[in-house]
Amino acid sequence: MEKRRIDIITMGCSKNLVDSQRLIRRLSERGYRVEHDSADVCGELVVVNTCGFIGDAKEESVNMILSLAQAKEDGRIGRLFVMGCLSERYMEELKESVPEVDRWFGKFDWDGIVDLLPDLRQSRPLRDWERTLTGSTFSAYMKISEGCNRFCAYCAIPLITGRHKSRPVEEILEETRDLVARGVKEFNVIAQDLSAYGTDLYGRSALAELIDRMADVPGVKWIRLHYAYPVDFPFDVLEVMRRRDNVCNYLDIALQHIADPVLKNMRRHIDKEQTLALIDRIRREVPGICLRTTLMTGFPGEGEAEFEELKEFVRSARFERMGAFAYCEEEGTWGARNLDDSIPQEVKEARRDEILRLQRRISQEHNEELVGRTVEVLCDRVEESELVCRTQWDSPEVDNEVRVPFSGRQPFNPGDFFKATITEAYEYDLTGSLA
Repeated sequence: MEKRRIDIITMGCSKNLVDSQRLIRRLSERGYRVEHDSADVCGELVVVNTCGFIGDAKEESVNMILSLAQAKEDGRIGRLFVMGCLSERYMEELKESVPEVDRWFGKFDWDGIVDLLPDLRQSRPLRDWERTLTGSTFSAYMKISEGCNRFCAYCAIPLITGRHKSRPVEEILEETRDLVARGVKEFNVIAQDLSAYGTDLYGRSALAELIDRMADVPGVKWIRLHYAYPVDFPFDVLEVMRRRDNVCNYLDIALQHIADPVLKNMRRHIDKEQTLALIDRIRREVPGICLRTTLMTGFPGEGEAEFEELKEFVRSARFERMGAFAYCEEEGTWGARNLDDSIPQEVKEARRDEILRLQRRISQEHNEELVGRTVEVLCDRVEESELVCRTQWDSPEVDNEVRVPFSGRQPFNPGDFFKATITEAYEYDLTGSLA
């Protein structure tokens, strides 16, 4: 094992990544060498930031903990700490089943890790939001709130994160300016519930004001919005999106289903008619907007008729981006306590696969509409003979990539913006040429 080295491993979502980046900054200030998601984990301390949202993610986190517990037993690493959502939710059970873990921390007390470690050098006090970026130096996730008050029947997030809590506008703007000074150009704004941003602090939605003021910060090139809730949607943010060139025409809004019986069982507080009206208004107010959504198959109440309705919704709504997952009952949720999870797992998964096949064709058709158009792209990385890029309609790691062949003579670098003409379209990727 390597002395004075700490390995941080992040599981799950981009919100967890922000927490890991904050921890890395604090440990680095104390003089430790910190590695993030290294292929060769060998530190005197390893910290796993876990995910506890759905079954597959929980299993992945547990398997990581067990593999590191074995590495500790073998002497390849030193101490093992666990933090994050899985630890927050199942700490007592995990303590009993994995005694090799030295310390457990939840979702919100992870800064206690820093207090346990000695200063290797004089460290300065840090503001809560200060962090070390990992991976890209030009793109960052901006977490503007934590928690959720919606209590959908299937969702354990409120059980893990607690009630919705917004960060103040001025604090977010301070962090934005700091990140721009360090080279960040793209801001992917994230929260469990963007629609509720500001309601706890200001008694009203403040999302539009926040995004408008972030767009004012010199150096902010792209702002992209993730995880709005369909109820109480802040329509004033659409006016900001339409007016500001550096606010991407992109909105991630999870709709989950369209059939009224399923929406009612899900406790989504919205029906089919209201959902369709919401989509129509968003698209009318921001022509050309890219809508990303997530749908769920196999929730209690989804019979063959409701699934057919969901398929027709996918065909007619023609989302630019769509993900789907099969329902997995989460203990402690309203659905687990009150609904009969009787749909076989293989049926849930077959339905998921079916709507994803529908979406693949739709995605191909959307991409074909871009052929011949010249668009602005952001270069994510430079490979041997091509630039791997994204458009404003593509969020990092989950959406399309645009591959642009180049000779290597042009001085392109990751983080550069330039114009590309789309020449070929595939289901989830595009090819372009330098314009």
